Amino acid sequence: MPQQEKILETIPVGELGIIALESSKSLGQKVNDYIVEWRKERDNEHTSTIAFAGYQRDSYLIDACCPRFGSGEAKGVIRESVRGSDLYLLLDVCNYSLTYTVCGHTNHMSPDDHYQDLKRIIAAVGGKARRITVIMPFLYESRQHRRSSRESLDCALALQELTSMGVESIITFDAHDPRVQNAIPLKSFETVQPTYQFIKALLKNVPDLNIDAEHMMVISPDEGGMNRAVYFANVLGVDLGMFYKRRDYTTIVNGRNPIVAHEFLGSDIEGKDMLIIDDMISSGESMIDVAKELKRRKAGRIFVASTFGLFTNGLAKFDEAFEQGLIYRVLTTNLVYQPEELLSKPYYINVDMSKYIALLIDTLNHDSSISKLLSPTERIQSILNTYNK
Repeated sequence: MPQQEKILETIPVGELGIIALESSKSLGQKVNDYIVEWRKERDNEHTSTIAFAGYQRDSYLIDACCPRFGSGEAKGVIRESVRGSDLYLLLDVCNYSLTYTVCGHTNHMSPDDHYQDLKRIIAAVGGKARRITVIMPFLYESRQHRRSSRESLDCALALQELTSMGVESIITFDAHDPRVQNAIPLKSFETVQPTYQFIKALLKNVPDLNIDAEHMMVISPDEGGMNRAVYFANVLGVDLGMFYKRRDYTTIVNGRNPIVAHEFLGSDIEGKDMLIIDDMISSGESMIDVAKELKRRKAGRIFVASTFGLFTNGLAKFDEAFEQGLIYRVLTTNLVYQPEELLSKPYYINVDMSKYIALLIDTLNHDSSISKLLSPTERIQSILNTYNK
């Protein structure tokens, strides 16, 4: 593997340590297993030198937790030494399945609780680590990224707070608006697109796809996601269509202006497979509305691909859309919590991101460039060529 060979040309920054917070335990275990396997297979004359001390281990996971008092207050605890380590903290701020007790009452953990736990673990490190990198797939408060009236700028504040606590680098996936990194211009901020993993999962699970301009089209459900959709359409070599949301700006419902209609911009879609691309499925209402509009225009099968499947209003509407033939398949990643109910759905395709995160961590630990991992065009073309043959 060329990437693995290149990694061995550099010395690790420090002894690798991965702290998977409770919200990301299962993802962290998968990431750890990949790195353990790769490093055991590596054969290099320098791995026995002092610069590679602790390089090949049975586990890189650090034992850490955030126990709570009866009042609901908590503390961060790290049960082993992290002095001189190159630490990677992994968390999922959207994992609502975790609970804690407050004076006898059960609370589900919110993004605020997960973010607070992250800060507790960083505080427990106490400046002893060589370097701290936070891998936060769903960027905390990323939907509150800009000020449109007299309101808070939560995402920018969180980024500044983390870097002031000693975080050297922040890695996120498909940020709602990458320009939020302007809040920390002197620190490393990477927003990673899972384009390659989506295409790979689609080709693996749907054997009868025809990927060309005559049979497929990529759809952006709104104007905000155009850059993402343009890239998908270009690497696949297909046409692009877009919806824009006509909103009623005279009223506010649940904190936003309600959508009056979805207007379509694009060429004829009759009979073509549609690939709707977005960063997140929240309630899913807009996705289903877009699917209805596409079917009204006589579209073929409709695939929905979204980095974060939050499904805040449950899965009933997607079940109904599948039964009605509106949606053929739904693809989301394991970067956020996936309930068993979702994983068991016949229309659902799980896009596993653990190997990609492991590659990022392994490469960064050697202080090597991740630019090729962030720009997967060559790998996408390779799997497309293999699929077409």
